[in-house]
Amino acid sequence: MQVALRDVHDSDLPVFFRQFNDPEALHMAAFTPRDPADWDAFEARWKHQRSSADLVVRTVLADGDVVGSAAVYGDPGEREVTYWIDRMYWGRGIATAALSDLLAEVPERPLYARAAADNEGSLRVLTKCGFRPTAHATGYANARGEEIDEVVLKLEG
Repeated sequence: MQVALRDVHDSDLPVFFRQFNDPEALHMAAFTPRDPADWDAFEARWKHQRSSADLVVRTVLADGDVVGSAAVYGDPGEREVTYWIDRMYWGRGIATAALSDLLAEVPERPLYARAAADNEGSLRVLTKCGFRPTAHATGYANARGEEIDEVVLKLEG
């Protein structure tokens, strides 16, 4: 499967919105907006992300199809990566390939990532890309309606 990143197009947003409202994916991601079904908030967040010079936001393509997004955000020295892959494409190496491409595009280090402690798939993607666990924390997971354990990971230079 050919994985590529490109700039986000307006036509990607409805696809992202559908992906972002998959109940199983929301549960796995855990740390989501309070109301992921709020289109206006979703659209406003993406407008901000796409216009910010501080963010690197990309659409993930697999064989030309929009399958998710990947981004780097945050203040210098504390920047984090995030990604979202359509559940229909989980387990195919797409997230690992997309994150690897994003890391090649954004050479600054360190970079950080956070994942729910029980999100084995995401933790595996992050460690394959060179991130190492540095801390454990708890945080309120909107998608689960409770505090859960999370792992903080770091990618060194």
